[in-house]
Amino acid sequence: MPEPLHANEINSETDPSVAKQYDRETPKEQQWKELYEMIDGKKIGIFSTYREGVGPVGRSMGVAKRVGPDILYLANKHSRKFSDLEKNKEVQITFQDSKTQDWISISGTATTTSNDDPRIKELYSSAVSAWFGDLKDGVHDGTYKDPRMSLIEVQSKYIVYWKKESSTLGFVKEVGTAALTGGVAQTGVQREFSEEDVKKERV
Repeated sequence: MPEPLHANEINSETDPSVAKQYDRETPKEQQWKELYEMIDGKKIGIFSTYREGVGPVGRSMGVAKRVGPDILYLANKHSRKFSDLEKNKEVQITFQDSKTQDWISISGTATTTSNDDPRIKELYSSAVSAWFGDLKDGVHDGTYKDPRMSLIEVQSKYIVYWKKESSTLGFVKEVGTAALTGGVAQTGVQREFSEEDVKKERV
């Protein structure tokens, strides 16, 4: 059942929806495990850089590999995201599942490497070539040897995610009941990892 909204919560200047779904009970180890399962199950998310004079700029990108809390991408070094990163290394990665409404937001900093990074060959698959094309010059062939192919490594600093913990029918019923009664819907849990949490997990 939806949680009733109390006067002291209104006066506390907090967001009651977040406050009532914020998970302080689940052990961090389990929270990390569930986060990794969510990322590995989605693979494609929005990678946002910050462009001078514009602000956040996002584009859909497939994750090449997750290494603990950090994310690796293969990308064309001639794309504008690289010029964005030269000026501002802060990035945000978001994932959302349209069926469950689960979502993840990762804030961090990105570094880029040249084509001689050995991890590129390890992460490369033939499907990646579809995003590069073969220029038929014997050099720019869309493979891991292509000098255009570079690596973006995102080191996470802050992560927050929300995970649904009700059935689809239960979700609809919970939201509907909350709207009718003035309560606050509780359909899942919200969890966050601070920079300190991320550092400990990376080690």
